[in-house]
Amino acid sequence: MNSIWHRLTIKASPEVLYKALTTQEGLAGWWTPETTASPETGAIDRFAFGPEYYKEMEIVALQPLKQVRWRCITGYDDWIGTMITFRIEPHQQGAVLLFSHEGWSGYTPGFASCSYDWAMFLRSLRLLCETGKGLPYPHQYL
Repeated sequence: MNSIWHRLTIKASPEVLYKALTTQEGLAGWWTPETTASPETGAIDRFAFGPEYYKEMEIVALQPLKQVRWRCITGYDDWIGTMITFRIEPHQQGAVLLFSHEGWSGYTPGFASCSYDWAMFLRSLRLLCETGKGLPYPHQYL
């Protein structure tokens, strides 16, 4: 199986980062405003991207200030069953985010596009945590 990996330093506390990854307000602030989310293991979070497409993620693990893990249950076919993990480590400048999206069946054009899109959305996450304003869908490429 193939994986997407990203690592970035965020000049905000692990608490701020964890909140952005687990609360409806936080997720809507960096990924998509059309978010329905609940910060509890077993919950199904829904992320809409326009009127006709959405993703659903099952919250598989929550370790406060350390890790958030999702399993994709609805989305593009290539996404179904993949695992998305956000690991948080304290850092002298705030926090380090270690991101992975694992379980891809191959290195496809969809895989390449998704890796780029995650980089743009993780930039949005960093902006939200550092400035209070992210660039969620559809503004992530600004």
